[in-house]
Amino acid sequence: MLTLIDLAALQEITTMNLSDYLRTSQAAEFLGVSPGTVRNWEKQGKLRAHKLPQNGYRLFLKADLEVVLREVQDSGEGSSAPSPPPGKRKA
Repeated sequence: MLTLIDLAALQEITTMNLSDYLRTSQAAEFLGVSPGTVRNWEKQGKLRAHKLPQNGYRLFLKADLEVVLREVQDSGEGSSAPSPPPGKRKA
């Protein structure tokens, strides 16, 4: 049974085209890092994941990953972690 929160998450994802999203392993390949790094960045608030309520899979919006990729490339350090989004910065 889906909870109200699960339904909201599902509606958010289904209103977007699923082809606009990448799974964790696909996002890692896109960014040139390991899947563990992608999961860590998501836990740290540096990437935003949309979780499927049915199975808990993380989905990452390609547009968000493109921003992160540009940020990392612009820093000149391919292995540096992205900055958290403005609303996610820790005090």
